[in-house]
Amino acid sequence: MSETFQSAASETPAAFPVPDTLELAALLCSRVCHDLISPVGAIVNGLEVLDDSPKPEDRDFALELIRKSARTASARLQFCRLAFGAAGSAGAQIDLGDAQNMARGHLEDDKTKIEWNLPRVLMPKNRAKLLLNMMVIAQQTIPRGGLLKVDPVGEGETMSFRVTASGLNVRTPHNIADMLSIGPKNAIDAHAVQPYYTRLLAQACGLQVSLAPEGDTVVVAAL
Repeated sequence: MSETFQSAASETPAAFPVPDTLELAALLCSRVCHDLISPVGAIVNGLEVLDDSPKPEDRDFALELIRKSARTASARLQFCRLAFGAAGSAGAQIDLGDAQNMARGHLEDDKTKIEWNLPRVLMPKNRAKLLLNMMVIAQQTIPRGGLLKVDPVGEGETMSFRVTASGLNVRTPHNIADMLSIGPKNAIDAHAVQPYYTRLLAQACGLQVSLAPEGDTVVVAAL
């Protein structure tokens, strides 16, 4: 982990149980593996059907399952590489156009749409990673689908972001809101590591990230 993240982690109050750098890396790896298990498992199931069934309809079903699952696995890998990975050397910049493509590939589907209102500019790596992680959190507030509206706050290299989630039965996960605002209250596991990592990214950018209801929407903002 970079010195920036070590410094950010050290800013978390000592009363909160936080993972060290090795544990954080392991938890993030577990999170990525969790995201990939389902589509990779579906590919394996499709291959088994191809091996075991001579029926044309079964083989057509298996091939379509393999194609769909391979596309899903590829989109998730590309997103995770940008959102959680090194994404270039220290100090690297990321094209927000690339970030938009990764976000659409991973988060957008028949139920969830993205309204992207950011300019196509180069952004410091950690700010682009922060944006993608904010979008993951916002998506969790609309379990039945809806709209993720991504707006800029400010401009230039110090531009920050505001992600507004709207949809049927929009909800505010209080455990995530607390994690972002005051840090972990309990031991961090693979499910909680993503909002904790988002908090660290915000600190590394000199920002604070929050999740709060706003009318009939939920807003994830970094200011």
